Amino acid sequence: MRKFTLLAGLTAALVSFPAFAQDASNDTALEGDYLTVGVGAVYTPSYWGSDDQVVTAFPAVQGSFKGIGINPRLNGAALDFIPEAKDAKIGFSLGPVAGYTGNRHRQIKDSVVKRTGKLDDAIELGVSAGVSGYRLLNDYDQLTLSADVRWDVAGAYKGMVWQPSVTYVTPLSKGSFVTLNATAHHGDGKFNRYYYSVTARQSLDSGGVLPVYGAKKGWDSFNVGLLGAYDLDGNLLNGGLAIFAVGSYGKMLNDGKDTPFTRIRGDADQWTGGLGIGYTF
Repeated sequence: MRKFTLLAGLTAALVSFPAFAQDASNDTALEGDYLTVGVGAVYTPSYWGSDDQVVTAFPAVQGSFKGIGINPRLNGAALDFIPEAKDAKIGFSLGPVAGYTGNRHRQIKDSVVKRTGKLDDAIELGVSAGVSGYRLLNDYDQLTLSADVRWDVAGAYKGMVWQPSVTYVTPLSKGSFVTLNATAHHGDGKFNRYYYSVTARQSLDSGGVLPVYGAKKGWDSFNVGLLGAYDLDGNLLNGGLAIFAVGSYGKMLNDGKDTPFTRIRGDADQWTGGLGIGYTF
């Protein structure tokens, strides 16, 4: 899929990175093979449902190589194996996706939650698919509907999640653009029990502060985010350095909200903000 982008949009747990269509009449750094790498820092809840904030860094990579798109995810990436015509009004994406989840593994500030023990890191592999419409309100905007389905292959929660999202991206000038994103997160029974249940042992370790709780499958959160980016030389088309700022609001739902980790020790309202920099080769 052809791309005109640096870094755009935080999704699911924080971030998703869409792109807007490029001007085919210009010779740009983003024609053919290219690579954008970036790094950012966000001020975010210390675990899903926490009311304590921590600063954490995240990397991102996006690009195209031999017609295969590389699209960033939070702590991961997705590949797109479906090429499209330069002047297409509609495009499709399909390919593998990989990610990492480290919820309640580090940076736990709440002493009660910390006593219940660290959770294992999860490595997720799956499939990503989407459809995009180009040039909807202007010559360069893009609307994308997509979904990721991922399975834990590292033996942490040993289950499956799926994450639908809708993203709109549009330029404000030759050197800047904004992205709006909304996403939801659904966990199967294994996922939700691992992250939201409180076992008898965990309840005991918490000193009885957290009651025993059993979680079931279902939607556990949704998130809306806004990203703004600016190329430092005022031209997104020629690559180089760009800076971006992000902000998002999330809401824990169902067992994500009702678990004692959120209801007693945290907050269902989740706020995140961050800054970063990217470079396009």
